[in-house]
Amino acid sequence: MIAKKDEIKKLQNEIFDINYCEEFNEISLKIFQYQADNNPVYSNFLQQLKIKKEDIKNIKEIPFLPIEFFKTQKVICQNESVDIIFESSGTTSLQKSLHYIADVALYEKSFINCFTLFYGNPYNYNILALLPSYLENNSSSLIYMIDKLIKLSHSPYSGFFLHNTDDLYNTLNKLQNDDKTTILFGVSYALLDFAEKYKPDLHNMIVMETGGMKGRKKELIRKELHYLLCSYFKVSKIHSEYGMTELNSQAYSKGDEIFSCPPWMRMFIRDTDDPLSELKDNGQGVLNIIDLANIYSCSFIATQDLCEIITDNNFKILGRTDSSEIRGCNQLII
Repeated sequence: MIAKKDEIKKLQNEIFDINYCEEFNEISLKIFQYQADNNPVYSNFLQQLKIKKEDIKNIKEIPFLPIEFFKTQKVICQNESVDIIFESSGTTSLQKSLHYIADVALYEKSFINCFTLFYGNPYNYNILALLPSYLENNSSSLIYMIDKLIKLSHSPYSGFFLHNTDDLYNTLNKLQNDDKTTILFGVSYALLDFAEKYKPDLHNMIVMETGGMKGRKKELIRKELHYLLCSYFKVSKIHSEYGMTELNSQAYSKGDEIFSCPPWMRMFIRDTDDPLSELKDNGQGVLNIIDLANIYSCSFIATQDLCEIITDNNFKILGRTDSSEIRGCNQLII
């Protein structure tokens, strides 16, 4: 059993050095044992299922905490202080998820390593963000992440744009031939509004959508949205970021609708009618996520996303289950 603080700190550092499946499985089981002992919400969840932690020998036997618990419970390991609380965007009429972050430096390390793994050093980019609904949420994990990446870019052009879309259009034009590659992060409805109004030529830039319509516009399937954005922006593909308030890590798609996750994160699927069904390595079902960077909250989360697993670290998001609410990040219906 892992319980001592210094042992957890050591394990925390090992997360980002995972190179192979067996290592992932070993660390996952250690974190499971720790959270089963030290996370009151998760521990109670296991007790209700009549599951003993010592009986869990394989990661596919680990129970996944329903993501709804983040709306009603304080999901954090005991004796941990809270560095920051992230709040889901959602809509004002819906109960929002809260993620209590015990170590914000760990969150930073995770998202910086994720970005670097898939795109390289943030310093090599101009990072522009069109995230109006998120900027209005002072506790958004996405805004925290993009703000840090903007600072790491050290570019005078990097920054957030709220309602000043004329400035965004002019900045993008200035950067057409800049030495640094430009990434435009944007929530889907804002990107579509901007694209329809300005139709800028961004053929040598990266357009990154970070979420769905949030009820602002007609919901579109991701393929349809990307087709429209490609047409307006004159780009060959639209990139996507998959993340959520309840996770410390992200997955990215470079335009083929297939997301890739980092080595410390893994996706499984469960049966749509049985939340405790045996996990499958591939096929279609509802998404379960292991995010080892969630070491101080819960690393084993049962989402409401419909998913197709391609390989161990590649997946497609197909939509949402019928009973799920509209979420702020990355949800496009089918």
